[in-house]
Amino acid sequence: MADDGDGRIRTEGSSSSSSSSSDGGPGGGGAAEPPAGEMLLNVGLLALVLLAAYQLYLRWATRSGPGAAARQSQAAALPRMKRRDFSLEQLREFDGARNPRILLAVNGKVFDVTKGSKFYGPEGPYGIFAGRDASRGLATFCLDKDALRDEYDDLSDLNAVQMESVREWEMQFKEKYDYVGRLLKPGEEPSEYTDEEDTKDHTKQE
Repeated sequence: MADDGDGRIRTEGSSSSSSSSSDGGPGGGGAAEPPAGEMLLNVGLLALVLLAAYQLYLRWATRSGPGAAARQSQAAALPRMKRRDFSLEQLREFDGARNPRILLAVNGKVFDVTKGSKFYGPEGPYGIFAGRDASRGLATFCLDKDALRDEYDDLSDLNAVQMESVREWEMQFKEKYDYVGRLLKPGEEPSEYTDEEDTKDHTKQE
């Protein structure tokens, strides 16, 4: 390796012809062609990306097959749920497996997410939240069992940013899904809802 004297570094094996080629001389139409090894590497990387995309497609197709379509059809046929409040134990019944209806709680409010069963159903990417209080998982962006509590979660240890995230999720769910009641604290009595209250809220969400 040596300095050409004009500030450029060249290797001992470089020739004047390669220099002229890189400068646009004979045989040089601008940029030099990449080495064969680099081209093979690029082709290999492209093949890996295509293979990964194909595998993801197969997984999605399997999840979205006839069984998933049947479940979505069954969910779509369900009548609207009347307003009621839920304890954690009662909420767990609505996980999309034991019951075709799927409910989850966010910030103390329970939503019917059955129409989003491809996301919240047993095989969906957020299926872990079905029939549970999803607040902590949504606040911390955690999609595993560490985000779930078997007892009532008052979220008192979350910081201000995480609590703001919970409230934003609550608003998004309220805009997209039916609000069906409250998640009860231990010892709290459920409210008595009238048909008029129930109808009024459903009409407002449509």
